[in-house]
Amino acid sequence: MVILLEVNDLSVFYGKAQVFHDVNLRVDKGEIVAIIGPNGTGKTTLLRTISGLHRAAKGSITFLGERIDSLPSYEIVKRGIAHCPERYKLFPEMTVLENIEMGAFVRKDRSGIQADLEEVFSLFPLLEERKSQQATTLSGGEQQMLAIARALMSKPKLLMLDEPSLGLAPIIKDKLVNAIREITKRGITIMMIEQDVELALILCNRGYVFEEGTVIMEGSKKFLKGNPKIREAYLGIV
Repeated sequence: MVILLEVNDLSVFYGKAQVFHDVNLRVDKGEIVAIIGPNGTGKTTLLRTISGLHRAAKGSITFLGERIDSLPSYEIVKRGIAHCPERYKLFPEMTVLENIEMGAFVRKDRSGIQADLEEVFSLFPLLEERKSQQATTLSGGEQQMLAIARALMSKPKLLMLDEPSLGLAPIIKDKLVNAIREITKRGITIMMIEQDVELALILCNRGYVFEEGTVIMEGSKKFLKGNPKIREAYLGIV
């Protein structure tokens, strides 16, 4: 098994407040890894730190055997990590197509960009239908698709999704599940934060549970589904 991402003894502060401490995790090539836990436990900050938007006070982040924790964000994107943030963070005045094209800003291979654009449209046909519309005219579910499409245009090896199902209707969640599975079939590894723990455990191979700023549990999907604490606290099963 190829270790794609490895986080060792990572600690992060906002000002004097410690957000999380001594976090250790790994993501293997081809996996879907879920990060679950209550709000305010540092999950989003973890993704922001991996993608270079926030700096760690201690610890290391390694991607394909290379330290990346001191690199600027655009260099991390070039190395193959794409971050799809919570609540989309689109360019509202741009069209759907312009938003998607912005995802390829670090690339120079025009023929490859065009091929990947066609791949994105095959994954999300609705976006091709609406490529000339402004991003703000899309529904919440459509904007989530657009945010993922934009992230895919950087040609990532690892796609990090922050709360992809937040606020989506059940029928749109089902489409999202199908899209995420198709993305992994295309050779892209996924690490996702997800408040809908049932959905996360449907999709993931392994997961990590965050509480009080650290990892309190990790294991396979089967292990987490069968754990009494997870069943009671997150799945409502006693």
